[in-house]
Amino acid sequence: MHKSKLAGFIIDCHTADLRSASLFWSEALGMPTHSATSAGNQYVQLLDPNSQLHIEVQQVDHPSRVHLDIETNDIAAEVKRLERLGAKVIKLLKTWCVMKAPTGQRFCVVNNSSPNFEQQATAWD
Repeated sequence: MHKSKLAGFIIDCHTADLRSASLFWSEALGMPTHSATSAGNQYVQLLDPNSQLHIEVQQVDHPSRVHLDIETNDIAAEVKRLERLGAKVIKLLKTWCVMKAPTGQRFCVVNNSSPNFEQQATAWD
């Protein structure tokens, strides 16, 4: 048995100026920023005043888009579950997997990090 849940939304920005992109989204959504660098990629987290949403602005080298992350305590099991539903693996990375839904949207399966993961995640057989 494993668990998974929606982790949050990532605003992918094809830009050389992550600071300006993150400031736009910060102002547009009314959420202050918190900068972070992870695994060689740059992210700026937007802080939800109600601590309900996890939203990041990410500098990318592909066209701009918004994608969601599904967090899980077992990436391999969650990827298999989603493949049975019709999703396809696009790229398996060291600590996450990029997938494509049958309807064309890309999303990521990532390790769980939410403090409320155990209480809020759905358990799967």
